[in-house]
Amino acid sequence: MFKKRQTLFSLSNKLLVFQLLVLLLFSLHHDNTVQCHGRLSKHVSYESRSGAEYRDDSKKIIVSVVLGVITGLIGSILFVVVIRCVVQYLNRTPILKGPVIFSPKIASKTLQLALSKENHLLGSSANGKYYKTVLENGLIIAVKKLTPFESNSQESRRKSVKRKIQMELELLASLRHRNLMSLRAYVRENDGFSLVYDYVSTGSLADVMNRVRENELQIGWEVRLRIAVGVVKGLQYLHYTCVPQILHFNLKPTNVMLDSEFEPRLADYGLAKLLPNLDRGTSLNTPPECFHIRSRYTEKSDIFSFGMILGVLLTGKDPTDAFFGEAVRGGSLGCWLRHLKQAGEEREALDKSILGEQGEEDEMLMAVGIAAACLSDMPADRPSSDELVHMLTQLNSF
Repeated sequence: MFKKRQTLFSLSNKLLVFQLLVLLLFSLHHDNTVQCHGRLSKHVSYESRSGAEYRDDSKKIIVSVVLGVITGLIGSILFVVVIRCVVQYLNRTPILKGPVIFSPKIASKTLQLALSKENHLLGSSANGKYYKTVLENGLIIAVKKLTPFESNSQESRRKSVKRKIQMELELLASLRHRNLMSLRAYVRENDGFSLVYDYVSTGSLADVMNRVRENELQIGWEVRLRIAVGVVKGLQYLHYTCVPQILHFNLKPTNVMLDSEFEPRLADYGLAKLLPNLDRGTSLNTPPECFHIRSRYTEKSDIFSFGMILGVLLTGKDPTDAFFGEAVRGGSLGCWLRHLKQAGEEREALDKSILGEQGEEDEMLMAVGIAAACLSDMPADRPSSDELVHMLTQLNSF
């Protein structure tokens, strides 16, 4: 398709050059003919013509040549514009029907059959529901049903909206990184989309930390640091490798999935920009600059959300815990961490279940400072994802 488009544009440009050359040759030929005719006329009836008449003839010749060139140029430009409009129309992204598959392990009919059945509900949010289902070949998949539009709304029926969403989903499906949830397929529905991902058995970081708080699971500092490094490496890929740059927009513990080895994979990246009505989660994960009308979301806004995740891994506490609502703690996890950092009391922030050897505690204390920096109210004071990868990976060698 790209080669076809390139060929058509090249053809239109060559046609324009050809038109201009023809017009130039025509003008030169016309000018020479007029000059020869003028010399002949001058020779035959030299005495019968006055100087004024010759000047009038010269003006007429110049005006006719100029008008011919201008008319030809305008005609050529209009011709090229028409050709390019036709090329753009022919190369529009077609709106695909049925399931759009990006994985050889998934068949269209098998996917449609699985989606039509009653599936296991994993969770729900303001945007839709999350299911687990099994295909006929035994592959377990996770399905996220997004409902960004009201049922039968005009916006959901616009071809331009459908085409834009389709192109963005194809872009997201092309991304490959060990710390990202890969989009394997999607199905367009009347009021939304069903997005298909690999199923991750361990669940989300929020699920795991809830089990830790209820003493159903123990995770040491080494594993928690590996989770933090994986999350920020996923952000680094989105921020610095992807062209154009992709922002997450909705990074929070429920959107960090963990595999059986506790390797994190980011979910829902880029969807909030794609679907403006998508819920971006609680205000606790929303950077302070995004509460201002004229502010805009940047990669530093993603860093604030990462700071919340790192804070959860260090403290073991839920950011919505009433513990942070008390005035002495500043009303939020970020304020509390910054206060402890300034007072030199970072150890008070650490989850008591991960306190161990002196070397590990030193790493955790430095990580508290990193989290506090990420949670700064000023975006410029937050480190980049590129810097964070270096900072966090260096903790093991401290």
